[in-house]
Amino acid sequence: MLALLLARQGISVTLLEMHKDFDREFRGDTLHPTVLEVLDQIGLAAPIHELPHSKATGPTVQFPNGPFRPFDLSRLKTRFPYILLVPQARFLDFITREASKYPSFRLVMQANVKRFVPEDGIVCGVQYLAPDGWHEVRAPLTIGADGRFSEMRKLAGIKPVKTSPPMDVLWFRLPKLAQDLDVPGGVYGGIGRGRILIALDRADYWQAGLVFPKGQYTLLRDQGVEAIRKTITEIEPRLDKHVQTLTGWHQFSLLSVEASRCSRWHKPGLLLIGDAAHVMSPVAGVGINYAIQDAVVAANVLSGPLKTGHVAESSLAEVQRQREWPTKVIQAMQDFFQKNLIANVLTNKPPVRPPWQLRLLTGIPGLRTLPAYLFAFGARRVRLRGGQDVTGVAG
Repeated sequence: MLALLLARQGISVTLLEMHKDFDREFRGDTLHPTVLEVLDQIGLAAPIHELPHSKATGPTVQFPNGPFRPFDLSRLKTRFPYILLVPQARFLDFITREASKYPSFRLVMQANVKRFVPEDGIVCGVQYLAPDGWHEVRAPLTIGADGRFSEMRKLAGIKPVKTSPPMDVLWFRLPKLAQDLDVPGGVYGGIGRGRILIALDRADYWQAGLVFPKGQYTLLRDQGVEAIRKTITEIEPRLDKHVQTLTGWHQFSLLSVEASRCSRWHKPGLLLIGDAAHVMSPVAGVGINYAIQDAVVAANVLSGPLKTGHVAESSLAEVQRQREWPTKVIQAMQDFFQKNLIANVLTNKPPVRPPWQLRLLTGIPGLRTLPAYLFAFGARRVRLRGGQDVTGVAG
């Protein structure tokens, strides 16, 4: 996303992708209103809606005492009062295809970055290994946007401070059937037997996840697929026929949940953004959206310096300054829910109910939209600065 925003301004960008394509399994497929508004600013909101997608306006959580909707995005004043669920592989194809319309953009696949190019303590580019051997790219700024296991972060010697969320997630798919779940808002949550069941409406299937206590994956696997099916149907009996499609362990994938944040996101010539700088818990599914907000702020702050060919470290620090506080706020919220709801569910501590603070917010008319706003836009709403709105396509 940052490569696209910079290329649109005529800034030379080389995007290095380690894999040979984007055709792999992603879990973070949600584009929140904040991202859709940014795409709208550059004329891409309508085209992104042409990709196969589904929409969700908020979760319905089935507590023992009845259903509860913690927020409803449809109440928000925005052109996009919903989450757009688009397969991330298609989204990445879409973004890079748009970026390729600008002559200043270059994409290199199967480029595995292994080393920095240092000069007088400044990162002046990288060396990467490709199928045809070693290559070098020099640049006034190197961006590390390579995720939670960031190699760029390791090369820079920057260590994140980790927290320990109490859960892991087992992801799997369930089919859509003639007699199916009726889930207002497109997101289902169910509680029972020390587990939490999640289901996202993906139009032609359910993207489902089973949340369980951290460290119990081996025990879960030893119990077998039949035990998983039983747990799901005890939480939600309406999925009895759906779970019959789960027959082998190959249908499941584990997300080992962690959260972390680097105290420093930069060094001379290098900036970390997204999960490379702050790994988000999957609670509320905000990781991609916070990463894209990082990219927007980076484009706002760094476009001018990049056009001059010199980026001072103070400019990199400004990106962190603008993004660090919103990141701390949302991570604190995630931690609150993990400690005050999820941990209680996973340890079977009764009574299991929505946190009173959330019930209070949703019950006060003037504050009812606050949880939805934070979920949709984060603690600080970001927009592209003037001069970056829709322009003619170059090239």
